[in-house]
Amino acid sequence: MFTATNITDYEQLNKTLKSLLEDETDRIANLSNAASLLNFYLKDINWVGFYLFEEKSNQLVLGPFQGLPACVRIDNGKGVCGTAFRGNDVFVVDNVNEFPGHIACDANSKSEIVVPIYKDGEPIGVLDIDSPFYERFSEEDRTGLIAFVDVLKKYI
Repeated sequence: MFTATNITDYEQLNKTLKSLLEDETDRIANLSNAASLLNFYLKDINWVGFYLFEEKSNQLVLGPFQGLPACVRIDNGKGVCGTAFRGNDVFVVDNVNEFPGHIACDANSKSEIVVPIYKDGEPIGVLDIDSPFYERFSEEDRTGLIAFVDVLKKYI
């Protein structure tokens, strides 16, 4: 077992993801396995999962995840997830308490990374990962998780 801490580790993680998903077409199954894979390989995290965009409500709705129970609905443009999704920007937040409008689902979370997921220009949702440590997520995590989502969206 390795823990993803640099680009080479993420390249291996993304190869593992591809091999895990390549024969499955069910979106929920693939998102579930992706969340599990990240939960297993990433160190110093306390929550990892997906929020999926629901057009009729203009909200992100809780999808497959690993961790404590979470907020079920997040308004588009609210909190770290909604803001990252609305702008289609990856957000790395070193201290969630300093993020205006942060939605605290778990008081133990101190830092967060959110990667929006769009497929063929269509909104899918976000990958959200929390850590109980400040400044947990690096540029290597940002780059590696963007690549992870690029692999994943081929199978959802």
